[in-house]
Amino acid sequence: MFKKTARLLATAAFGAAIALSNAGSARAANPSMLKDFNFDHPIFIHPAPFGKKHLVVQVSQGDPKRWNLALNSVQNILDYFGEERVQIVVVAFGPGLGMLLAKSPDAERIASMNAEGIEFDACHNTMMGIERATGHMPVLLPSAVIVPAGAVRIMQLEAHGFTYLKP
Repeated sequence: MFKKTARLLATAAFGAAIALSNAGSARAANPSMLKDFNFDHPIFIHPAPFGKKHLVVQVSQGDPKRWNLALNSVQNILDYFGEERVQIVVVAFGPGLGMLLAKSPDAERIASMNAEGIEFDACHNTMMGIERATGHMPVLLPSAVIVPAGAVRIMQLEAHGFTYLKP
């Protein structure tokens, strides 16, 4: 209970700080690491100080069946280890970003998993590509965390001991 409360407080503080730093921007609703990303010092929306296992999951395909496979894998791992003992970050980029768009068929499931401590990162490079193609930035699920580049975030987490999974 204490760990969940501490995580919720840390998440709220991080989200509030990000929202204040992005005030007035179109992406103010989403936490963002654009200004404070440091490859050598990863930060998280859901810190897991007691987590013994760390996993980063790549989602880069536009197929909702693959998204379901990734989310099932993440839930199975979370259930096996328990949310207090595992830290999971799902990174979506390229066509996989569709999973984190506001109209995603997995929106409710992602919100529930986010509440369990799973972080969902959205690639800003992909977002910029969508903006160039459509004339506007994509609208993300509220829990999606904007990172500068999905592939770089995966590299960062692997460099810091995260196990890599691409379902």
